[in-house]
Amino acid sequence: MGYAIGAALACACLLPMIAPAAEHGPEYIVQDSSPARAKLPFSDAVRAGNTLYLAGTVGLDPASLNDPKGARVPEDAAAEARLALQAMERAVVAAGFTMDDLVSVQVYCTDMSLYGSFNDVYRTFFHGHFPARAFVGVDKLVLGAHFEVMGTAVKSRDR
Repeated sequence: MGYAIGAALACACLLPMIAPAAEHGPEYIVQDSSPARAKLPFSDAVRAGNTLYLAGTVGLDPASLNDPKGARVPEDAAAEARLALQAMERAVVAAGFTMDDLVSVQVYCTDMSLYGSFNDVYRTFFHGHFPARAFVGVDKLVLGAHFEVMGTAVKSRDR
């Protein structure tokens, strides 16, 4: 009998937290509607309730986006980091969040000696507290990128 009461209380306490996410289905955010982007099998972000899940993104050189040779990252690692974080920020803002709503960020990097350079750029995107973060060394990334960033944001109910 005690178990049944405890389970009922747990459900009663958790339901208000689950209900807002269940009210509306997930919202899929794709910022670029070009034919080239339409071929990619992922969304830039998915919003489920007050949580935003951001796909991995790299820092593409804007000048290369319409280049017949294809999109590429800039030579300068700091410029690439800035472009990757700006792309992340565009997805966050498109969903109605801010970078300060990020609670977790994962950074994949092909050259661990770029850790400090990345951090110098990263710091400029946040005010106050930083999200939890992993900085993971990998062998290769798409398009020869040095960095790929992804994350999760949560919007508090009072914002």
